[in-house]
Amino acid sequence: MRPLLQGPERQGTPTGTALPPLDGPNPTPTAHQSAAAAMRLPGRAARTGHAMKIVCVGGGPGALYFAISAKRRDAGHDITVIERDPPGATYGWGVGYGDNLLDHLYRNDHDSAQAVRAASALWQDQEVRCGEQTAYMSRYGYSIARATLLDILTRRATVLGVDVQHRRKVDDLAELADADLIVACDGANSRVRQLHGDHFGTRLEVGRNPYIWLGTDKVFPRFTFAFEPTPAGWIWFYAYPSSAEISTCVVECAPETWRGLGLDTLDTADGVRLLEQIFASALDGHALLGQSRGEPARWQHFTEVRNATWCHDNVVLLGDAAHTTHYTLGSGTRLALLDAIELAHSLYTEAELPAALQAYDKRRRAALHRVQAAARTSMAWFEHLDHYLEQDLVDFAYAMSVRQGAQAPWHYQLHRATQVPVLRGVRREANRGLRRYLALRRGETALGTGSATRKATTTAALAAPVTAPGRAAPATWATELVEP
Repeated sequence: MRPLLQGPERQGTPTGTALPPLDGPNPTPTAHQSAAAAMRLPGRAARTGHAMKIVCVGGGPGALYFAISAKRRDAGHDITVIERDPPGATYGWGVGYGDNLLDHLYRNDHDSAQAVRAASALWQDQEVRCGEQTAYMSRYGYSIARATLLDILTRRATVLGVDVQHRRKVDDLAELADADLIVACDGANSRVRQLHGDHFGTRLEVGRNPYIWLGTDKVFPRFTFAFEPTPAGWIWFYAYPSSAEISTCVVECAPETWRGLGLDTLDTADGVRLLEQIFASALDGHALLGQSRGEPARWQHFTEVRNATWCHDNVVLLGDAAHTTHYTLGSGTRLALLDAIELAHSLYTEAELPAALQAYDKRRRAALHRVQAAARTSMAWFEHLDHYLEQDLVDFAYAMSVRQGAQAPWHYQLHRATQVPVLRGVRREANRGLRRYLALRRGETALGTGSATRKATTTAALAAPVTAPGRAAPATWATELVEP
């Protein structure tokens, strides 16, 4: 049985999430489909069997991966991805994921999956710190710098013939009037969704706790939770590696603590310095980084996005434009990539465009129901953290690990055993065996062959990536954090 993965992502596919099959290892267009590409008439396509003009508004991982997935199923599609920011610009630091996402990626597009895996770090164990005390959870996961992920997907999409346009903003859908399909991938505050008024039935709910998304030059070998008491109340962070030099670090606290510490009035630089002092022990004296893509990080409140439908006319929502899940569940990018696979699959298998969009909408919204419920539960748990911090730290860590539902009675005993270094090592070896089995099953290459092979594979996978001027391509850092 796979271990439950908290933090960036749970292992195991959520109930209702289908893994759309591909017809063969590398689907290619038929002669009829290729001819259709040359004969496509202006205006909206009536049948998905014909090559279509598709425009994705927003250039995040979901948009790029949908373009890749759709092109692999029908190379005749004319697909454009429009991104308002320049190449290499990205919000956030790192993206976390688990083995179940790798299963989907390898089955859907082996080339990009191999590049993503080669550029990712493996972290083993979760560490819960409170003062001088430490508790452990024997789980593992992977993480990749968001900029690196975008580089990989942009390069793969370009190779397949996708037109990726940067520095272009879409304010009026009239300029996309000749598109057969518009895919809104422009985030939780989607402009495309807002331009359609109430047609999507959008509901927004704002969380209670403020949080800020930072980086740090301390590279955490484990997914780390650090809790610190202050005169104003408890404050904590979640941290995991993003690259060879940087970790992602998300800081959260209750609004009373936020105001009591003066974080509501301090500018970003002064606020970051205060946080460095509070977390000096957990950071081992390392710095926090408050600049992402050249802009200062800002405190914000999580907003849950739900929509009654994800499609209207020839517009369809994908990723955060359709749904959001709280960052303590860490599934945002994973869910966007699964949306992308499902939408491409529906367009490939359904005869009519409306039927394809309805099939996508039905399947993915059903899959998201339980995921969003779990995310709301996780958010609420952290919003009432004071009720749990009075416990022994080991029991507190257990309460955190099972915050999304009941566990078998033996799970608690296993958690207690995990605190013993020797037994924790045994579980780590069991996880190592599980990873190797899963890697072999999905056809992963260059695993278990030493860091030199891994380094060569990574370099080849990221050859000539799309990067911002003056920024070196992150091609070989995985060897420093990935097991040999």
